Amino acid sequence: MQKSVFLFLFLCLVGFSQENSSKQITATLRDSTKLEAKAIFGIDNFGTLYYATENNSFHKKTKDTIITYANFQLGDITTANTFNPLKINLFYRDFNTVVVLDNRLAEIKKIDFNTIQPYKNVSFVSSGYDNSIWLFNQDFQYLELYDFKSNKIKLKTVPVQSEVLDLKSDYNYCYLLTKNYLYVYNYFGSLIRKIENSGYESLAFNEAHLILKKEKSLFILEKNASDIKPIKHPNLLIKQFLVTNETVYIYHENLLRQYHLKIE
Repeated sequence: MQKSVFLFLFLCLVGFSQENSSKQITATLRDSTKLEAKAIFGIDNFGTLYYATENNSFHKKTKDTIITYANFQLGDITTANTFNPLKINLFYRDFNTVVVLDNRLAEIKKIDFNTIQPYKNVSFVSSGYDNSIWLFNQDFQYLELYDFKSNKIKLKTVPVQSEVLDLKSDYNYCYLLTKNYLYVYNYFGSLIRKIENSGYESLAFNEAHLILKKEKSLFILEKNASDIKPIKHPNLLIKQFLVTNETVYIYHENLLRQYHLKIE
């Protein structure tokens, strides 16, 4: 009787695994838009587009208007995090500086880490909660949650041992992609997940999904899932990619393509 129970449970587990592994994720082209941009940084639920042009100006484009911010003294915009549209942060890595903007692209704060004590050599930046931003300290190889209003470090993580490739965050989580692992931290700075990196180069995410790029392919890590699955989509060169809800945006050769994610 006991053997029969074990056999039944085993067969159920095998059936579940096969069903789970057979789940397919496809990306279907819905629309495409011509856009001349040096880099695209964000698209929100209302279609508001955030991007930079060749003259290093930062733009916020809605259906009706385009507003612009420019700081030519700081050179190229390395990254821009638009998760919180009321506190957008622009990172100028060559000058070790972050500029925080409001929703009208007016400066809230300019943070020059060359002049702040102790000195910080920052290589990656992303948004945190309230007045905080996540920084990767290149010299000490760890993340810091920095409050730019009080000029205080709220927390530091344990140092990582491999080269950092990408950093993304929201109010609750911070994703750090290195050559060896994908690290997931909560807003307390506690490591809650560590997944081996099998060649992923960069990432994008929203509340439901984490999308990873490897060469010309995209992969998805669903919320509360433990396995990373391929997304079936046309074989395209991917200059940049973003995700908003169930939509993946791929930008290449001045064309922004919009794909609908379908999980079945």
